[in-house]
Amino acid sequence: MIIATDMPEVSRCAATECAYNTDSACHARAITIGDGEDPDCDTFFSNHEHTKRERVAGVGACKVTGCNHNQDFECSADQIELGYSGDSVNCLTYAH
Repeated sequence: MIIATDMPEVSRCAATECAYNTDSACHARAITIGDGEDPDCDTFFSNHEHTKRERVAGVGACKVTGCNHNQDFECSADQIELGYSGDSVNCLTYAH
């Protein structure tokens, strides 16, 4: 079964070593943001192989309740960007 739903898209991702990243774009089916406090990309994992899928990733869940875009644990932004904050891959659209 395939469930179709509207999700904010990941418009750009700077984590080029992530298995879901090809050409600075995220191709996971859906990502999860945060650990409750920090807006880290919980879906990120480093791998020398990369997905061959060309779908556009969406934000399936957001656990950062302090973000202005968080509504009932879901992201309400139109799109997000992912990039580095120190050594972590974070949602750069995070706003508080």
